[in-house]
Amino acid sequence: MSYTALLERVRYEGAYPTRERAEEAVRSVLAALGRQLVGDERVELAARLPVEAALVLTAQIPATTPLTGWEFVKDLARRTGGSPATTRWNVGAVLAPVSQLAGSDLVDRIIDQLPPGYALLFGKADLRPPRRPHEARNARG
Repeated sequence: MSYTALLERVRYEGAYPTRERAEEAVRSVLAALGRQLVGDERVELAARLPVEAALVLTAQIPATTPLTGWEFVKDLARRTGGSPATTRWNVGAVLAPVSQLAGSDLVDRIIDQLPPGYALLFGKADLRPPRRPHEARNARG
């Protein structure tokens, strides 16, 4: 998928009035995701994205403290000046086509790497049992 096609898909998913608005969502969501992903999953996801999107993802330095899905949305809302509800919408609009590009296996591995709450952001049911806090830290390596 080309970057233009990704933007059009996000524009459709998010019902954005312009491609520029869709691109703002893509850039902010992928930058936030880039702060959360590490290791092979980060590299594999970047390889499956259009170059422009991959550069946004990989330009970020991973955070030392991983965020839960809800914390991810709240942090992104704070950074972009949006409401949590609007930000949640933007995340879903971007991660739906990203999930298609990544494929189910990689998305499952990404969700397994991250703290609880990301499955729903990627449009999947969260069927994992809750992790204890020390398990989430150990999962990041």
